This record gives sequence, structure tokens and C-alpha cells, in this order.
Amino acid sequence: MMRVLVVGGGGREHAIIIKLKESEKVDEIYCAPGNAGISCDAECVDIKATDILALADFAESRKIDFTVVGMDDPLVMGIVDEFEKRGLRIFGPRKNAAIIEGSKAFSKELMKKYDIPTAKYETFDDFNDACSYIKKSALPIVVKADGLALGKGVLICESIEEAEAALKQLMIDKKFGKSGSKVVIEEFLTGPEVSVLSFCDGNTVVPMVSAQDHKRAFDNDKGLNTGGMGTFSPSRIYTPEIADACMEKIFKPTARALKKEGREFKGIIYFGLMITKDGPKVIEYNARFGDPETQVVLPRLESDLFEIFEACVDGTLDKIDIKWKDNAAACVILASGGYPESYQKGFVIDGLEKCAQRDDIYVYHAGTALKDGKFITNGGRVIGVTGIGENLDEAIKIAYEGVGMVEFEKMHFRRDIGVKRENINS
Repeated sequence: MMRVLVVGGGGREHAIIIKLKESEKVDEIYCAPGNAGISCDAECVDIKATDILALADFAESRKIDFTVVGMDDPLVMGIVDEFEKRGLRIFGPRKNAAIIEGSKAFSKELMKKYDIPTAKYETFDDFNDACSYIKKSALPIVVKADGLALGKGVLICESIEEAEAALKQLMIDKKFGKSGSKVVIEEFLTGPEVSVLSFCDGNTVVPMVSAQDHKRAFDNDKGLNTGGMGTFSPSRIYTPEIADACMEKIFKPTARALKKEGREFKGIIYFGLMITKDGPKVIEYNARFGDPETQVVLPRLESDLFEIFEACVDGTLDKIDIKWKDNAAACVILASGGYPESYQKGFVIDGLEKCAQRDDIYVYHAGTALKDGKFITNGGRVIGVTGIGENLDEAIKIAYEGVGMVEFEKMHFRRDIGVKRENINS
């Protein structure tokens, strides 16, 4: 009997669990901490994703055979190191490799050292020095918190005043705590964005199908950056030629660079790319599955996800043939009104049973709870509705059909997920 533990509690983890349920090798799935929707597909465990010692104790006591880490925080904190120390099998990079997401300054320096294409940048840990640099820079300019910031620590600034306000927010007001003590200031790149998640076993990198995320809160990419308001797969502009260029200039060199630095990476490398007039460049790395990209990529996977996870851990990724379905997927996030700033919780969610009657619609729970036998809102991003179609236009249409079935008070969503545009600078 194979027991699997998934660490995290959002839509990404729900998507991972639903795909793992398809594996003939997986018998029992636990999720810590999980959420109300996940509890329908796995046994939820009341342990925080960042309580590494308690998670390891649980894995030992319940004889968990394999653990999958969905979230960034526990990876950056060293959950893999702790589990491996105890002889527990776990999928994800060790702490010294997860730093590619944990520190933007580190990842930028790695790219510079190994000639991996990215935006020009400087790093600062002094507020006044950063302000002086801003005054001499071309606008717009991008200000990033060095550390983890829930996907919201990237600020695109159109004026010097806006950039100074962003620096104050991060470095002085500590909006994201220690994550903003150091900042990376980058040139603003233009071009369409593409997200490519990749399996990696330390040596071999196998890209998944492409996706594209919408970060801004409102239609036409207006409003604040969020954790992601929707996504679709495949990207409209990620051609085989661009994919080949990324493989040779970005994907393989990144894995090689990490190994050369003594930071062998096993797990998921998320490549956030900008397709510029000078070719593809890296905007950011993540050390885990993206959210909500996972919600459109995994439904398109034909192969056994658990077998791929095992191959990554065992260093045998080159021995398996990963297959994808020839279809498309689109995911629309249903959020609480006011997200990503203040919002209310506790509203009853209606209509989910209608979505469940469709085999071309997946519902992934992110911020939900149960009260009196009903699902209620319990977070900023509440639900992801994914539509599957033969092509992108059909998948988008089906996703919005699913959105139309769901209701809760103050529900907010973007109406332009997957809309064709020349540039999407999220």
C-alpha cells in the first residue's frame, strides 16, 4: 500500500492530488493542511505547511511512503533536508537549491555568472542607495522584494515617485517582512510572458506543456499583482523554435549551473519567461509547481504523475517517456471581492454540484471551508474553474460556462483570461 502526503492547502495542491488519484500505484493520499474541497479527495491533516518537524513526525508515525511539497515556504525552509535526514522519500529541492526562488538576488547572480539571458539588474540593501539608482534609471522600472512575498513582491513602476514609494513599502514599512530587506531593481522588459514548468532530477530537465498566467487583479492587466487570476495552456506564442531556444539557452544551463554550484536540483523548476525582441529571457524562477498554472498543465498530462515524481527523486527521468494530451485548458480564478487587499470571508458558495456534472470542467478549491455542510469562502483566491477543450478558444468558453454556474457574495473574477493580446506584461 502506497501512502502519499501532499504539503500545502491551495488550488495547486488540489490539482496535484486529483492527478495522483489517477495513479494505480497510489492507495492513500493525505494533505497538510489541505482545505474543505481537498478533504473530498484526500485525508486532511491539521499541520501547517511550514511546521516541518511536525510534518516529518507525522510522515514517520503514519508510515508515509512518499511526500510531495506544493508550497514554496517549506522548501525554502529546508523540509526536504529534514525528511531526507530521517530516510523519508520526498519530492522537491533541498534548501540550498530552493534558494533560486527564496532569493531573487541569488537567482539573478546565478544567471549573470552562467550567461543565462535575463533582465539587467542591480541589488540593494540600503534604501538611500536604491533611491539614488532609481533616479538615474530608465522608466518604467521593476522593483522586486528579494525573498518570498506570496507572489505579490514585484512592483512595476511608471515614475520615480512610484518607484520610491515601492522601495519604502518594501524596505522601510516592511510590507513583506524580511523579504523586502534586500531588493532587486530590474530593467522593464516587453513582450508576451510564458510559464514553463519543468521536471528535473538533478541532471535531466523535461519541460511540461507551456502556460500563460494573468497576475493583475482586473481585466486588461490593470490593478495590483495577485497570486494569479487565471491561466491557460498552451501559450499562443510558444513555438517549437522558441521552445528549442529555451531548452538550450535557459533550461539545461540552469540545471547545470545549480549542479556546478553544489546545489543539485530535484523537483519542479518553474521558468517565468518573457519573449523579447532579443529572444526569451528569464523573469523569475520558482522551485515548485506554479499556482494557478498547475491547474491547466496537470489536466493535460497523460502519463502517471507519481511515476514521474519517483523518477525525479531517483535520478531516472531520462528513462521515462512523458506524454501529454493534444488538447487545451483554461482556468479562471474566483476570488473574494477586494483581493489582493482586504476582503471578507464566510460567504456560502453555490453551484459547485453543477460543475461536477461536467467531465470537461474541473473545480480546484483554494480558499474554502465547510460550515453546516456547505462550502464557504475562506481566502482571497477561493476556487479555480478549469475548462478542457480541443483548442484554446473552446477551453476558455467551457471555463467561463463553469464560472457561470458558481455563485457567492462579492465574487470577483477576470473576464479576459486567454484573450488574444500582443503583449501581456503581468
